[in-house]
Amino acid sequence: MKSIEIMDTTLRDGEQMQNVSYTTEEKLAISKILLTEVKVDRLELTSARASTGEKFFVEKVTKWAEEAGYINALEILSFVDKTKSIDWAISVGIKRINLLTKGSKKHCENQLGKNLKEHLHDIYETINYAIQKNIEVNVYLEDFSNGIKDSPDYVFEMIDNLIKLPIKRIMLPDTLGIFNPFETYDYVKLLVEKYPHVHFDFHPHNDYGLGVANALAAAKAGAKGIHVTVNGMGERAGNASLDEVVVGLKDFFGFKTGICEKELYKASKMVEMFSGQRVANNKPIYGANVFTQTAGIHADGDKKGNLYANKLVPERFGRVREYALGKLSGKASLEMNLKKLGIELDEEKKKILLDKIIELGDKKKVVTIEDLPYIIDDIFEMPQEVSFKLIHCVINTTYNLKPFSAVKCSYNNEVMDAYAYGDGGYDAFMNALKQILQRFNITIPNLVDYVVTIPPGGKTDALVQTTIYWELKDENNKVEHIVSRGLNPDQIIAAIEATIRMINQILLRKKK
Repeated sequence: MKSIEIMDTTLRDGEQMQNVSYTTEEKLAISKILLTEVKVDRLELTSARASTGEKFFVEKVTKWAEEAGYINALEILSFVDKTKSIDWAISVGIKRINLLTKGSKKHCENQLGKNLKEHLHDIYETINYAIQKNIEVNVYLEDFSNGIKDSPDYVFEMIDNLIKLPIKRIMLPDTLGIFNPFETYDYVKLLVEKYPHVHFDFHPHNDYGLGVANALAAAKAGAKGIHVTVNGMGERAGNASLDEVVVGLKDFFGFKTGICEKELYKASKMVEMFSGQRVANNKPIYGANVFTQTAGIHADGDKKGNLYANKLVPERFGRVREYALGKLSGKASLEMNLKKLGIELDEEKKKILLDKIIELGDKKKVVTIEDLPYIIDDIFEMPQEVSFKLIHCVINTTYNLKPFSAVKCSYNNEVMDAYAYGDGGYDAFMNALKQILQRFNITIPNLVDYVVTIPPGGKTDALVQTTIYWELKDENNKVEHIVSRGLNPDQIIAAIEATIRMINQILLRKKK
């Protein structure tokens, strides 16, 4: 099995996405998860001579990396500026730079106002200084895709001169995302055959939605490294998405990477949370719905021998198969969800329940697994086997005073109350609720995301839907993700409803 390097540039190229800016602590957290858990080979952190904040971040991550043994995996983008970028790299503890040079004649002449000979002279000066200072050098050929198309002789002369220098990698960016997979394969193959001893990386962009396809084509053509970002973050249409590239390399071409696939989802959620850029529900690998069967016939096929499964099984990525409930649901979808909750119904009741779910779907109502016990209770007037109830809750928020909550709950005919402060109304409620849950010995999940949806039109009395994403670990440390929703004109009450539903769902699953 062929091996290929994965270089992640989420924190450099990815942060060039509009309206995205990470704090030092967030960048450090992303760096740690990508290196220690996802296990990318290399991590591009930032650009040299950036802001004071960026310098502080790089200093913190290099200090950690030195102690943890990851210092040689860290890289920064640097510039052809003789000594300035190199001195900056040394000052923050970086040992490898990615030197940005001009990979097209047009960029060289129009942006720099120089010819290739003059540009090479400046490159020599910068690289020689880096080598003197024991800094390892990779070289970017910026605008390579236009360069190889419009001025191939320029590109060949550039590479002919670069390989005379002690550089480690030559990196080929499709800077404007203009390649298609066929061009990518042909041009990368041309260079690989012309320079068989050179380590070429390919750096795709996604302007035509072909970033991943181009990455795979480059790898097949002989590139030894591929550049990616988490969630495809990046300027304009973004970069090639880490998960899609890694999975495609493995499943289609048999490439071996060092990536831990089960940690990809965790990294995606972290970047999503810190960046504020939501991942589409139907995004491959990471999307909320990609392992959800909606059509009843698909659920039936799964039940009868995984007839609709492919290599992308959810367990591969630390996730589980789910079955949507709505107007397209069938008997199999319903049975899968009832089984998950440990609820048994006779065939007649299943039919009545399914008809109700389809009716709600026709009315554009969202039905989730968390709703099933409540729908069942409503239709059949069946008391739930397990019932954690919120008796009352008082939340007090006042300007310049810390929010306060008083909560009373019942479980197994026992009533308990608690009082707590918090950083917000819902946080105060959760702090009080956690006290009660601990007394009842009920597992407390981690809240990983919180989404509020309001209808368009600006009506202040409209219903608000609060969706909360939870993470629960069992005794074997296996992670399960739970989604709960609440609907109310008051946002906090909607969140409280979602929380109580989550607790009852956990209790129902324990009864299985």
